[in-house]
Amino acid sequence: MSQFPSEQLLTFATVLSEGTLEAAARMLHITPSAVSQRLKALEQSTGRVLLQRSNPALATEAGEVVLRLARQVGQLEADAGKELGLDGGQPQLALPIVVNADSLAVWFLKALAQVPGSLNVTFDLHRDDEQHSTSLLRSGTVMAAVTATPEPVQGCRVESLGIMRYLPVAAPTFVERWFPGLPMGLDGAALNAAPTVDFDRKDTYQWAFVQSVINTEGRPVPERKGPRHYVPASQDFGDAIRLGLGWGLIPEVQCGPDIADGRLIELAPEQPFDVPLYWQRWRTASSALDTLSETVRRVSAQYLRQS
Repeated sequence: MSQFPSEQLLTFATVLSEGTLEAAARMLHITPSAVSQRLKALEQSTGRVLLQRSNPALATEAGEVVLRLARQVGQLEADAGKELGLDGGQPQLALPIVVNADSLAVWFLKALAQVPGSLNVTFDLHRDDEQHSTSLLRSGTVMAAVTATPEPVQGCRVESLGIMRYLPVAAPTFVERWFPGLPMGLDGAALNAAPTVDFDRKDTYQWAFVQSVINTEGRPVPERKGPRHYVPASQDFGDAIRLGLGWGLIPEVQCGPDIADGRLIELAPEQPFDVPLYWQRWRTASSALDTLSETVRRVSAQYLRQS
């Protein structure tokens, strides 16, 4: 049976988090040669190639399995050391988490700020679309995720956080040009033809909203027609809409004040776009993950609609 020395697992995880053998060596205060020797020994003991020597370094399919183990063992060792008073005041391994941009902008950082300092952890945040974030859980890259996927990833537990409500909005000048008949109701064909602001090429929410409007009208959904602007930052995404580049969906907590003072117009007040969010985390027994999860649960309830 293969053995997994903790120093080899730590080295492997550090190479993947830092991106190169040299960067991992600096982090671990050892030589690059020592890093290479530990990786070679780990690959020999498993009989598999675990690392793609690219820049940055990437885990192979077998390496993803070992990375999950390395993260779990590292966190368990850190928890045990803390309970035994052996941590020496050193930070635990960073808790890697994936979160979508809107949650990060609206509430997630507020949750991290409320994690007790006595927990002595650091956070390694990854940003990805909530429809795709579970892939990082499967690969072992992260230990927890804010996701739109209710089905638990193998080895994870999942709980509902609430609903992120988005409102379709546009600047007044944009509405005058593209939706002159808006007071009588939003026309799906006009919405489809108008310029749209998408976060990135993974962002399907605006198109899903167009489809829902056209379906409500009882007409077949055509191909997507309007031009698209891609603005991959939450604040800048909202600013692009406020400046009239296109229409788009903004979380209600971010656009509510703009609607109230007339800087934005809500295109369909009776038809918000709701996205249920979930918290998935590894089942590994960990006081750090337990405390983080409790804080995320409590703070998210202040910003998300509860079904």
